[in-house]
Amino acid sequence: MSKERAQRRAAREAEAARQRVLRERATARRARRRALVRRVVPAVRRGRTGRLPRYSRGERATIVALTLAAITLIWVLVPDLALRVGLILLLLLVLPVIVVIALDRR
Repeated sequence: MSKERAQRRAAREAEAARQRVLRERATARRARRRALVRRVVPAVRRGRTGRLPRYSRGERATIVALTLAAITLIWVLVPDLALRVGLILLLLLVLPVIVVIALDRR
């Protein structure tokens, strides 16, 4: 009886060891695959990485379009060159304030 139990226990232990080896191989294979994918696929940055990603592409396009329209209007409607340059510089200086007031999401 005791030899029979010892044989069954040895068989169970051998099966458990075989299962453990299979799990370790699968884990190692997954780790290698993940490492390969990490090397091949570029990292994706989450969150804001600078000033520009704060606004969507459409908002940025609108900001640029309206700024160019204002510069064009200044250039067409103002006769004096010095006044044109001064107004355009003033517009570019005040533009960040206008954008924050218009598009701030607080």
